[in-house]
Amino acid sequence: MDKPKLLDLVRLVIRQRHYSIRTEQSYLYWIRHYIRHHNMRHPVDMGATEVTSFLSYLATERRVSASTQNQALSAILFLYRDVLEIQLPWLDGVVRAKRSKRLPVVFTREEIAKILSQLEGTKWLVVSILYGSGLRLMEGLRLRIKDIDFNYRQILVRSGKGNKDRVSVLPEIVIDSLRHHLERVKSLHKQDLVQGLGRVEMPYALDRKYPSAGIEWGWQYAFPSYRISTNPRTGAKGRHHVYEQTIQRAIKQAIRCAGIHKPGSSHSFRHSFATHLLEDGYDIRTAQELLGHKDVKTTMIVAPGVLPPATLVLPCTSYTHVMNKGAKAVKSPADQL
Repeated sequence: MDKPKLLDLVRLVIRQRHYSIRTEQSYLYWIRHYIRHHNMRHPVDMGATEVTSFLSYLATERRVSASTQNQALSAILFLYRDVLEIQLPWLDGVVRAKRSKRLPVVFTREEIAKILSQLEGTKWLVVSILYGSGLRLMEGLRLRIKDIDFNYRQILVRSGKGNKDRVSVLPEIVIDSLRHHLERVKSLHKQDLVQGLGRVEMPYALDRKYPSAGIEWGWQYAFPSYRISTNPRTGAKGRHHVYEQTIQRAIKQAIRCAGIHKPGSSHSFRHSFATHLLEDGYDIRTAQELLGHKDVKTTMIVAPGVLPPATLVLPCTSYTHVMNKGAKAVKSPADQL
């Protein structure tokens, strides 16, 4: 049997570790770039000097940000340690670029209302949930039907950053529109099933363990794309979620049309959610859990200029949802616009 090519081996190891398709694409890009930069030399024949030279090139000639430089370094370290399984002492000595500390962009409640007024349909729903639930963009787009709980007014975020699950509040403001939206999505799903489609991508090996789960209603994306696409890993045709750039472009245009001159993005709604929660008197630990932050210091950075109120931390228990008031009995800032 022929030995797999280097990039094919990288793909294999990435998929064995269940890394996302985004990580796979990013790592492959930087590994290719690293090899081409050094005139197609094999990584085995290179070392600390070549890695340092490549990172310096990115910083001085391409003038990439510190986070991009660190991403490239992570891809190269993954190549040596996990793919080639080369334990070289210089790997631990490679210094990562220091990221600049910048305050996040936060919208006022009035600005949020103006931006939302410029959106409609699915785009309004997605952005309202990003703000009203404090979700990252991909967390919102990857929502499955089964993870939206109308009775308890909460959203279960699966495999968020750090591959962690968490619960956040489902804002009242979106409930009626979301119900109507899901009715249309269900009709679309039925049409797909008639055409032999309707199978959604499943996490890990669930599609092998439960072969019919991929076509079940509960596993479908809450915000599916209107186009049928081909899975780049499996080659299967199906309906993926809405493309993130569609929402990003809509947000940029809405901010511009609302006459707001802050350089906001999809993530600004998450920052605004955290800030407005603290302004409403909720404890910073509650905000930390809803946002899924590992360290409360991250929450304090996300919500700049807001001092944590001297209130008691809400009990960290899986039973708080029985109060029927949403995750941790929190009232979403979106319901107070």
